[in-house]
Amino acid sequence: MKTEQAVARWVSQTRFEDIPPTCISTVKDLLLTDIGTLIGGAFAEGCEAVVNAAKEQGGKPEASILVHGGKVPAQQAAFANAMMARALDFCDSVMPGAHPGTAVMAAALASAEFAGGAAPSAREAVRGSLSARGGGPQPVSALQPVNSTTSVSGADFLAAVCVGTELAIGMNLEESQYDGFDPTGVCVPFGSTAAAARMMGLSEEETLNALGLAFCRCGGSFQANVDGVLAVRVIEGWAAETGVTCARLARLGTTGPPNFLDGVYGYSHLFGRDRASGEHLLAGLGTDYQTDKLVFKKYPSCGGTQSSTQLILDLMAEENLEPTEVERVEISVPPYIYRLVGHPFNVGSNPKVNAQFSIRYCVANALLRKDSKLAHFEAEAVADPEVLDLADRIDVLPDAALDARGHTAADMRVVTKTGKEHVRSTDLGPGFPGNPLTKEQHLQRFRDCMEFSSHPLGEDRTAEIIHAIDRLEEIEDVRSLISLLLPR
Repeated sequence: MKTEQAVARWVSQTRFEDIPPTCISTVKDLLLTDIGTLIGGAFAEGCEAVVNAAKEQGGKPEASILVHGGKVPAQQAAFANAMMARALDFCDSVMPGAHPGTAVMAAALASAEFAGGAAPSAREAVRGSLSARGGGPQPVSALQPVNSTTSVSGADFLAAVCVGTELAIGMNLEESQYDGFDPTGVCVPFGSTAAAARMMGLSEEETLNALGLAFCRCGGSFQANVDGVLAVRVIEGWAAETGVTCARLARLGTTGPPNFLDGVYGYSHLFGRDRASGEHLLAGLGTDYQTDKLVFKKYPSCGGTQSSTQLILDLMAEENLEPTEVERVEISVPPYIYRLVGHPFNVGSNPKVNAQFSIRYCVANALLRKDSKLAHFEAEAVADPEVLDLADRIDVLPDAALDARGHTAADMRVVTKTGKEHVRSTDLGPGFPGNPLTKEQHLQRFRDCMEFSSHPLGEDRTAEIIHAIDRLEEIEDVRSLISLLLPR
């Protein structure tokens, strides 16, 4: 059997029961992460404009724009929701820079509503979820909708997100193969398409066509990250939108290239540079699950900044170091990370994105504020003269020797005004494979996003969302979760 056909069969036939519990657990962390960043980023720069544009364009009301409310065509909802979830750059990722879960989740949610028809009201969805006396969440059966039509169960939704995420990770390439392509725009459309195909109940042949169509939409450049523009989060939206659109087209009989992996002009040639066949990329699909490769960042900035941020915070705690004592800081990182986040810092016209993608700013911020929080990447905080003065005293250097230690390797040398030197090194950034976050750290990230939101949902709703995700496989209709994410 050809690799493409085998992939389509696995996508369409894998059951919830076939997926390892560890993968299910990780995907729940993914959902908690990306729902949190969606709520926190719903009104970030550019997001409200996209939401308003989607509503103004009109069309059949098929799926919800989360947090804001209102229904639009499913692919438009997926685009807006994924863009909001990526806006804080605090979502999941996988090296060397793909952000799979955000687009996969958004495509799956929109497709679940599209497949299920009319959703239950928020009151029906959460009725009885908290006791009248203000106690903890009741059994998840209390979250079931009333008078629903066709529904997608929480277990089926989890399976779709798992399958989509696994496929996106499997399609992920090496940095030398991407050579400047944005991995999110290249490998993630396959994951979002797989998830959407599952939610819409596509056959094996329809799924093959949907994935072939997704291949024709692959693209995106890391130049958006380097230039610090909103296109970074737009690419995420496109990856989610592609999944829904391609699944819908395949459902209508539109065909895609069946040899999208190993054809003469297929994925392996165009993006893999003829160095990795589809069979090689997806050899362990369905048997060797790879969600343990996912990164859940500890700090709300690019994954390439995590190690440096942690090193300076650890040094400050260990040595009682104050920012006024620092003369200069030198940080060495692998060349790939340098090209992405090592350039000189400039506030520019988009301070938030520029700061998120700058080691110099992230280290200066941590030095000055002794932490790294979402509020520290707002325009006023980024333009603070004190943090800019510190950023000017930080040098970032590319060091090819660090490639052997991994993408997150970093060496730091801090020289004080008295001439004292402090040297710190790490190979694993916090939240990366081999150095995972704890469950409590995941919950704290989620709560930080809730607190940061300009339209917070409140403690009760926060508790309901956490509870629903934790018991998602017990929910009969995933639209119950969607209802928790809409305005009341």
